[in-house]
Amino acid sequence: MSKPPHAHRLRAGRHSEPGRAYLLTAVTHERQPIFKDWRMGRLAVSEFRRAEEEGNASSLAWVVMPDHIHWLVELHNGDLPKLMQVTKSRCARLINQQRGFSAPVWQKGYFDRALRREDDLRAMARYIVANPLRARLVEHIGDYPLWDAIWI
Repeated sequence: MSKPPHAHRLRAGRHSEPGRAYLLTAVTHERQPIFKDWRMGRLAVSEFRRAEEEGNASSLAWVVMPDHIHWLVELHNGDLPKLMQVTKSRCARLINQQRGFSAPVWQKGYFDRALRREDDLRAMARYIVANPLRARLVEHIGDYPLWDAIWI
C-alpha cells in the first residue's frame, strides 16, 4: 500500500503540551475492519482506560470505528508520540493474542490536532461520537457499542 502524499511530514512540528486537549486518530493496517468485531474494539477501549489509570491522559471522548479510532484526550504526563506508541502497541498485542496469530494491527503513525482553549470541546466530542451515524453503521448512537464522552 502506498503512503499518502506528505506522510513523512506527519511528525514534523509535533508538539506535546501537558494540559492541552488533542484529537488523535489512528488507522488500522490496510484499513482492515478489525474493530467490526466489537470484542476487538473493547480491547482498544481497555487501553484508553489504562492510559487514564496510569495518569498519562484523560479521555474526553472516543469512538472505535471498524477501521480507525478517534480519541479526544487531555494530555497529562509524557508526550503524544509515547502515549500513542504505548497505546497502539498494547492494543495490538491484546488483539493478536485474542485472534491467536500475529499480524500488523495499525498503520504507522497517527494524526493529531491540538485544540485551542477556545475550541468547543463538547462540540468536538459530539462530532466524534456521531461518526457511526455519519458512516451509516447505526441509526441511533445508542445502538453503537464503542463510543463514550464525558459530557454525554
